[in-house]
Parts: sequence; C-alpha cells; structure tokens
Amino acid sequence: MTGEEQGAGPMPVGRDGGAEIVWRPGDAYLERSRLRRFMAHHGIGSFEELLARAADDVEWFWDATVKDLDLQFYEPYREVVDLSRGLPWATWFPGGRYNYVHNALDKHAAGSTAAKEAVVWEGTDGATRALTYRELWEETNRLAGALAALGVGRGDRVGIFMPMLAETAIATLAVSKLGAIYIPIFSGYGAESVATRLRDAGAKVLITADGANRRGKFVPLKATADEAVAGVEAIEHVVVCRRTGGALDVAMRPGRDHWWDEIVVGQPAERETARTAAEDPFMIIYTSGTTGRPKGALHTHDGFPIKATQDLAHCFDLQADDRLLWVTDLGWMMGPWAIIGTLTLGATLVIFEGTPDWPQPDRLWELVERHRVTTLGVAPTVVRALMAQGDEWPRGRDFSSLRVLGSSGEAWNPDPWTWFFERVGGGRCPIINYSGGTEISGGILSSYTILPLKPTCFAAPVPGMAVDVVDDAGRPVRGAVGELVIRGAWPGMTRGFWNDPDRYLDAYWSRLPGLWVHGDFARIDPDGFWYILGRSDDTIKVAGKRVGPAEVESAAVAHPAVREAAAIAVPHPVKGDTIVVFVVPRPGHAPDDALRAEVEGRIIAQLGRALKPEAVRFVTDLPKTRNAKIMRRVIRARFLDQPLGDLTALEDPAAVEAIGRAQ
Repeated sequence: MTGEEQGAGPMPVGRDGGAEIVWRPGDAYLERSRLRRFMAHHGIGSFEELLARAADDVEWFWDATVKDLDLQFYEPYREVVDLSRGLPWATWFPGGRYNYVHNALDKHAAGSTAAKEAVVWEGTDGATRALTYRELWEETNRLAGALAALGVGRGDRVGIFMPMLAETAIATLAVSKLGAIYIPIFSGYGAESVATRLRDAGAKVLITADGANRRGKFVPLKATADEAVAGVEAIEHVVVCRRTGGALDVAMRPGRDHWWDEIVVGQPAERETARTAAEDPFMIIYTSGTTGRPKGALHTHDGFPIKATQDLAHCFDLQADDRLLWVTDLGWMMGPWAIIGTLTLGATLVIFEGTPDWPQPDRLWELVERHRVTTLGVAPTVVRALMAQGDEWPRGRDFSSLRVLGSSGEAWNPDPWTWFFERVGGGRCPIINYSGGTEISGGILSSYTILPLKPTCFAAPVPGMAVDVVDDAGRPVRGAVGELVIRGAWPGMTRGFWNDPDRYLDAYWSRLPGLWVHGDFARIDPDGFWYILGRSDDTIKVAGKRVGPAEVESAAVAHPAVREAAAIAVPHPVKGDTIVVFVVPRPGHAPDDALRAEVEGRIIAQLGRALKPEAVRFVTDLPKTRNAKIMRRVIRARFLDQPLGDLTALEDPAAVEAIGRAQ
C-alpha cells in the first residue's frame, strides 16, 4: 500500500503469496477496518511498516493505541513504559490511574449505549438472558456493594469458580470494580485443583454456583467448592449463585455461605469504581506447568485488558456492532479476554453454557444462527470433533451474520481448517488464526481481515509485539525451523508469577539473554507467512532432522479415516529420536494393519522416508486439556512410563491410561 492509497477503496497489502492463498480481503473488509483507519491516520503505508514502527517505537505505538481505542485514564500517565528494572520487569503507564471496568462498563452505561445488549446468555436447557450495558452496570454495582459489605477491598483475592453464566461476567467486573484481584478457575476442576489455586493466591472469598448444567444434568458445583474450601484457611466467605432452580440439595454454612440473590438486595445500583493505579493487579490466572504446581500469572489493569482490547480491535476488527461468541471457560485465558475486550469495545458478548455438540452436534451452529453472531471463535479440536459428525449438521444453517471466524489454542491441520472455512464461513469469512498465551495476555501471531490468508498459517506478528524466529544462539532464521521469541516489552506481559518471581525468569528469560523465549517452534515461509509447529519441548529430531509434531499430525489427519493424531518423540539409540504416532480413527473405520500402513504411507509421502514413524498406534481418544489442547508431554510420559507431571488441566484421565494400552 502506498501513501496515495490511504483513502477509500482497496489497499494493496504487499504479499501476494502465490497460488496457496485462499482468501483476500474485499472492499467491505478493507473499508470497515479500524486497523486500516489507524494506519491511515498515522501516515503508515503498509502493514510491514506498521509492524516495524511499532517494534522500534513502543512508546509511540502504545500511546497511539490507547488514544485510538478511547481507553480513558482517571489520571494521565507521565510516560508510556519504564524499563529501569530491565525487560522482564517493565512497568507501563507510570503515574496513571486506570481501572479497566470504567472502560469496559461505566462509560457505556449512560447515553446512547445504555440500552444496547452487552451480554447475551443461553443455557444448556435453552434458557436465555440478555443484559443491556445499563443493566450489567447496575448488577455489577450491586454485587460489588455486597462483596464490600463482606470485607472485600483493594488487593484482596477472590476466586471465581463458575460455569459460563451472565453472572460470571458480573462477578469478574464486580471484583475488579472494587480494586480486588480475581482468580478465574475452570468450572470442571475437582476440589483439589480448586483448592490449590485458592491456597496459592491466599483467596479471601470464593464465588461459585449451586450447580452447572452439563449435557442435561446438573453437576453439584457447590459441593466441590465446599470440599475445596475445607482445605483453604484464608477463605472467609462463599457466595453462591442459584443456577439449578432447586434441583440440587445445597448445604449452606451459616456465617460463611451466602446466596448471591439475597446479599445484593438493598445494595445501590450506582457505585464508584476504585481509581486504581494503572499497575495495580486485577487477576491471577493459573496455567499448568510441565512439572510442579500451577503457575499464577499476575496481570494488571493496564496490561491484560489493554492487550485483549487491542488484539480484538486490530486482529479481529471487533467493533460496536459485532456480537462475539468464543467457545471457552472462564478458567482459560480466552474467557476473561472475551469478556474484557468485547465490553471495552462496546460490542455484545454471547455466552453459552455447556458443550458445542450437545444436545445435538449442531448446538454451536444453532447458537450462531439464533443470536446473529458475527465473530465466532473455537479451538481446532472443536472443529475436528464437529467435522467428524458430518456435513449435514451445519448445512442449511443461516451463517449470513458471520464476518470473522477465529481460532486459538493449538495448531491447525489443513483438512479441518478448510472444512471450517468452507462449511461454516462459506469461503467468504477469514479465519483469524491467533496464538499467544496466558502470560502474554493474548496474541503473538495472528491473521487479519486486511491481509490474505493461507490455510493454517498466521499472516504476521500482532502489532506491538517484536517477534522473531531464531536459532539456538538467538540469531534470526528464515525458511527454517527456530524458536519463537519476543525481543521487546508489551503491556500485556505478566508481571511475574504470584509469589514466585524466579520461576517466571526461569520460564521465559533464562535461555537466551534479553529474549522472551515462548517455547514454540516456528517457521516463516518465503512469502512471509508464519507457522507454529508445536511446543519446542515437543519437537522431534530424527537423525539430525527436526520436525514439529503438528507436521506429522497433519499428514496423518489428511487420511480420510483419521479424526485426530498426536506425534511424540521417543528415544532411539542411533537416530536420537524416532516418531510414534497415536491415531484416533473416525467412526466406521477399523483400527487395523491396513489403516496403519496407509497412515504411515501418508506421513512418508508428505515428510519423506527419513521421518517414517517407528510406530502408528490406535486409541479412542487423546489426552487433552479442558480447553482442547493435546497434552503431548503427558502422552510421551505415559508411553515411556515417566512421571506425568501436573495433570490439573486434564479433561479425561482414562485417555492417559489408554496410551499405555494402545495397539
């Protein structure tokens, strides 16, 4: 794009990329784009120029982004970033007073936006609830008042252990409004996993529900919470949201336990938001490590919320007329990310309880159609599972509201990507492939509504992220596999791990001096498109040839009889590593020697005979986290009879044991 082409009409984007490109932005996407308007406003002629300027002048970029997104500070910051303690401990917007709730809620609760839908919820049983911005603001204020009456104040930690309800969003906002810190906890965890997080954070209050509706049955969430709290001395109060309509018997301990609907009675509908310092913490979100206890990533008001909002604006082009539905849970980063970013941009958040394939495999497609979703986000595993149910389920659904498809959580395989693009997006909606992490507060790499798409790839780094691919010595590499690193600071970076700063430094800053080493292997192709090839600790090196598990798995999944696959490295006395592939066949296909040979042949044809797998083994399911990431380290450990490490994020323990019996 040239300077003369910054006005109306299509803007060339630089990279043509050849025949592999399957989507290019038309006039509607280009003219709508808020990122394109941002570039034009600052006289930036190409996306590459934007990335370079944002990386070279971080103060300009983040100051300009704050202004462009109308992120309002109570008191202005005296500078954008302070690096006096070094990159790992960068602090942002010093001197500023900022509480994200003002931007996500308060400023939308009056005037023309007050009556607009902020949150729309649908339950597993078909029940629905919609809250306008004004109603959401009032409900948040009442709960904040009730929590304050229970003694919650600035800096106190509050666990939120709830299914995806409208009240879940209210709980996060109410805690943050007080200047307290919330701990989002996955609603499917067992008692010990909940207790571990509450103990580590020193939580004072837990907010939960009496139950959660999963596949048509109420799961007793309060009972799990009671068991967890019994082992957490710091907990003084438990607030319980009614979800089951009395379907479950719920034990309430007098003095400690409180029904949500009872304690908010009499609380005022108006309440001032705490004018927190920009760097005050608002959330501790736990991620599972390979070993040891879960890591509590600490995030501040001016960090995660600004990064989440920027990513939704710049990568997904989310605007006030959009309705976003992301398949997630509050306990995963994408839960708080979706709530904060969607509301800050004045859009509508669609939340659903349950799973995307129950009571029928078209549940997700019904939600899109019924609630006129414009931006739909999923993990590739969700698509693989729904794709296996057959084309008839999305066929005939009205997807005309969709503008953008999103994906995160793991690497794509080509066939599911194409199915999602064609069957759901109709070949007209871009898939915004988005990858980053909990400690990042969002994306490192992304696709864009103003750049061409190749299947399964990322178009570029996220603006404001100084990203590179390097060799073992930290030198940039092109066209080869290397470590994904970040060369500079950004507002969303975690402010360390709760009560464990050394572990944070060891996790990200110890391998290559001055570089955040994210732990993913990546490659940049000749056209400038980026690919993530899997975790670097998952990478396989056979006789000196390095290959990411995603490449092996994509070759296996390309076979029409294969639903999912996971590839691991197994020690070999001559080759260093050899490859073992675990395959989940599609229904109706026998896990026999003929299929084994065909899958092996597909891998050889795509990757070469040097990377022929040592074995192809069949299983009925793969061990995954509860947000659908394949746990390759657990597969490898179980196969080799090694310690399994932290399993708190595991979805189905039986899938782990099945690895040892795989044939």
